[in-house]
Amino acid sequence: MIVARGTFLTAANPTPAQCLPRLACEAIQLLNSNDLEHTSIKAAGISCGGPLNNAVGVILSPPNLPGWDNVPVVNILKSTFPFPIRLQNDANAGALAEWKWGAAAGTQTAVFLTFGTGLGAGLIINGRLHEGKNDLAGELGHWRLASNGPKGYGKHGSFEGFCSGAGIQQLANGINIKILAAKARNGDTKAREIFALSGEKLGEGLALVIDLLNPEVIVLGSIFARCEDLLRPAMNTVLQCETLPAALRNCRIVPAQLSEQIGDYAALAVAME
Repeated sequence: MIVARGTFLTAANPTPAQCLPRLACEAIQLLNSNDLEHTSIKAAGISCGGPLNNAVGVILSPPNLPGWDNVPVVNILKSTFPFPIRLQNDANAGALAEWKWGAAAGTQTAVFLTFGTGLGAGLIINGRLHEGKNDLAGELGHWRLASNGPKGYGKHGSFEGFCSGAGIQQLANGINIKILAAKARNGDTKAREIFALSGEKLGEGLALVIDLLNPEVIVLGSIFARCEDLLRPAMNTVLQCETLPAALRNCRIVPAQLSEQIGDYAALAVAME
């Protein structure tokens, strides 16, 4: 159960020096306002866009956090808090959350895709989070799906370029996703074409995931959860053409069940691990 939560606005490109003290301050205020002693807390979890070094708690230059280069976030926060602090990338953390409490609960093989500002994947394989040799498993956003296209994860035409908020906004010449979705639902041809293209590329990427991992479920977060009606038709068309039929029949593709609270549950899942 989530007892309380807090948020705060950051600058357009917040630096660690700006953000981490404020983060610690907000956490202290939440503890104090709920009469919780620091010594009663068993662990804290941090969910952050990768790449990261989870083992030592260091943020390693995420594309969506310019200037956050080799930041020892766990050691910095441990100087304030006496309890264990764990770091995990947001896709892995989201996968854990949806597997524990959401749409992937009860499965042994599941994939979670963030589909938010960027695109990353968390992999649950044989009932365990799969992180890879150096925490880089699941960086599907780096796949190139076309020789050209919107830029994501440092590549034009990447999976992240076509299937992320930042990438879709490039296709829409900067139009906000919420506004673009409203236009599409009101019949705007260009807006509908943009979502159809994103849906097609989503289908191409998911076909590779399904053929490779044969998962029981793929859970799609954020933008897909809000715009499923605009993305799924084109996605399904491509999947029917590109995926091994038996693997596709046995894979559910669903929006994140934890919805807008997934970030909160993701951090909790990291702490519990």
